Amino acid sequence: MAKILIVDDEPDIRTLVRRYAEREGYETAEAGNGMEAVSMCREMDFDVVIMDAMMPELDGFSACKEIRAIKDIPVIMLSARGEEYDKLFGFETGADDYVVKPFSPRELMARVKVVISRHGGGSSDKSDKIKADGIEIDTLGRIVRINGEKTELTAKEYDLLLYLAKNEGIVLTRDRIMDAVWGCEYYSADRTVDWQIKQLRAHLGDCRDYIVTVRGVGYKFEARH
Repeated sequence: MAKILIVDDEPDIRTLVRRYAEREGYETAEAGNGMEAVSMCREMDFDVVIMDAMMPELDGFSACKEIRAIKDIPVIMLSARGEEYDKLFGFETGADDYVVKPFSPRELMARVKVVISRHGGGSSDKSDKIKADGIEIDTLGRIVRINGEKTELTAKEYDLLLYLAKNEGIVLTRDRIMDAVWGCEYYSADRTVDWQIKQLRAHLGDCRDYIVTVRGVGYKFEARH
């Protein structure tokens, strides 16, 4: 049974999410602020954290960064702010998804299912390593090495690299990348994907050129062999 940590300073929101999560068969725990969430994640394991962005003590963005620094737990951010900048900032801090308030609890549960499934991966993801010249992706440990050196990627950067590498040589449109990596559609898919590609390339060092821009279409992964 998957376990969800629900983090929000509004008890009514936590209750709403908890009720829908338990209907879906998830085990739940609750925290009222970011500091409490970080502390709970240090002591316990969760399959996903649903966290409000704006909270006292420690905001959700900062809490997300702290959680991702200690454990590889996917985070779905909730926020009343739906501007593109806010969403990009959420992804930059390590969030796997960004849901704008007011939200549909059923849609949120659908997103939870997608995030848990993607993060856990399939049986092949848990046993294989993907090697492409100077890049090695350990899908069991979600570890990426560039020329033998471990590189630190956010959850979304890792998911993006893995998707591109699994489809080596295939030209992927931005919409297709958005759907596969984020599991949903955004009105600003082009900017979101382009920004995340830029962030990923910055971490790939000598291998940054393996992600090839196909002008007017999207991207493809093409390593030297």
